[in-house]
Parts: sequence; structure tokens; C-alpha cells
Amino acid sequence: MHAVRNLDAAGALYRRLGFTVGARNRHDWGTHNLIVQFKTAYVELLEIGEPEKIPPHHGRFFSFGAFNRDYVRAREGLSMLVGKSFNAVEDAASFAASGISDFDVFDFAREGKRPDGSPVKVAFSLAFARDPSSPNAGFFVCQQHHPENFWNPEFQRHANGTTAIPAVVMVAGNPADHASFLKAFTGAGDLQASPAGLTAHTENGDFAIVLPAAFRDQFGVAPEVDGEEMTLNAIRFAVADLGRADACLAAGGIKPRMHGGRLVVPPDAAFGATLIFEAANKA
Repeated sequence: MHAVRNLDAAGALYRRLGFTVGARNRHDWGTHNLIVQFKTAYVELLEIGEPEKIPPHHGRFFSFGAFNRDYVRAREGLSMLVGKSFNAVEDAASFAASGISDFDVFDFAREGKRPDGSPVKVAFSLAFARDPSSPNAGFFVCQQHHPENFWNPEFQRHANGTTAIPAVVMVAGNPADHASFLKAFTGAGDLQASPAGLTAHTENGDFAIVLPAAFRDQFGVAPEVDGEEMTLNAIRFAVADLGRADACLAAGGIKPRMHGGRLVVPPDAAFGATLIFEAANKA
């Protein structure tokens, strides 16, 4: 979830980066989004389009709109991390048993559009989780009830050659403090530990929590860190040909940094997020 203050400008940036960006969607609770889709993952660009509609948090209700509204008041960037769910009710129960959630499942539906503009129905169930020590990072899993109407190969073809999101990268002053949360959220049996931090491997990609120094060494960007809390910092994109991706970015007027064999678009050029392009075989 890439939360921004100007959705049209963020969509234009992603198009200049060589991505296929979907049409604007509107949620009943006041947020608007644009979807950048891949075979098994997506980036959701999000703005607070109608702030008067945002409901507050209350009781067991987690307000997706209020969380992102508060996030973009202070900053732009990667606000939430979404996992795939086959059964949101069961996942919510698992999160509650692990002590990382006391929220009800949230169900909603909206109208989507096919590449030809024809309308289709999409519906979702969300189960939220939280790491109390990391208030600026949101987490939930999403069960799609009409996946055939959401996933579409036409939207998954990108001029920059991106084929997948192999990993998302978080930063924390002490990654080990967040190990139990990461295991409970991802369902990973074991985490891979290294001097850089921790990684949970899933069927659709890796969830990594790394030290600030490791993030800087790997990607050439010095992240802002607030104590020991965890923040969402980077998306790694796998591309078929790094030279083609570089040429595509250049055609869009984007000048990435080359660092460690990767093309890195830093936060000051990407609405608070670090966007990393790497060869698919490296990923």
C-alpha cells in the first residue's frame, strides 16, 4: 500500500517508471486507489479522496481509511503490507490467538473495470493485524471472492519488463524484536536470520526486516528510524532485463541510482518509498 497525497501524480510517476496503471477506484469510506498488478501481487496507490467519509476506529472495527489518513498527514510512503488469504475469518482467529489482532473481519465490494472498460464486481474480506511497537506500519490479509474479476494478464504487462515482486523490505532498529509478529502474520514456520536481519519466505515472496545500516548498504538509501519500531521502506521489483528497465526509466525522465547491481529510485523521487529494480535471476 503506497499512500500518497496526490493520486494522479503518483499514478503518473508509476507510468513514467514503465508500469501499467489501472483506472481510479473509489471506496465508500473515502479512499481512492490505483492498482499496479503483477501475476501474484499488486501495488495499491492510495489517497484520501473524500476525507469527510472516513470512519473512526471504534471497538473491534479497524478503520482502513483512518489509518491511512493519519499516515499521510505525517508522511507519504509505504503505509501497509497486505498478505494473501484463503479464509479471512480463520486468519483473523489465528491473529487473535497469536495476540496480534483483536479486530473483526471487514467485508466490502466495489465495481472494477476490465481493460476494455466494461464493469465487473470485485469483493474482499480483510483481516487486520498490528505490531503495537510499530504504529506507522499497518498489516492485513485479503481474501478475494471474485479473483477472476480482479487478476487480469492485460494489467500485468509492463513496459519496464517487471514480472514480479520478489520481496518487500522493512527496517527496524532491532529486527529480532519483531520476529514473533512476523511469524504470526506470515504463518512462516521459521525465519531466516542473518547479520542484516530477518526474512520470512512465503509462496508469493519474501518479507524482510533489516537493520538501517544493512538497508543503506544493500540499496544506497539511509532510512529514517524512530527507535526500535518497524517501518515499511522498499519494494523490490524483478525485471526480465535490467538494461531494458533502465532505458524505460530514462524514457520517462527517471534517473535511478545504480547500487549493487540494482536500479534504485529513492524516496525523495518516489513519494516516500524506495523502489528497487533488479534482474529476475538475482531476485
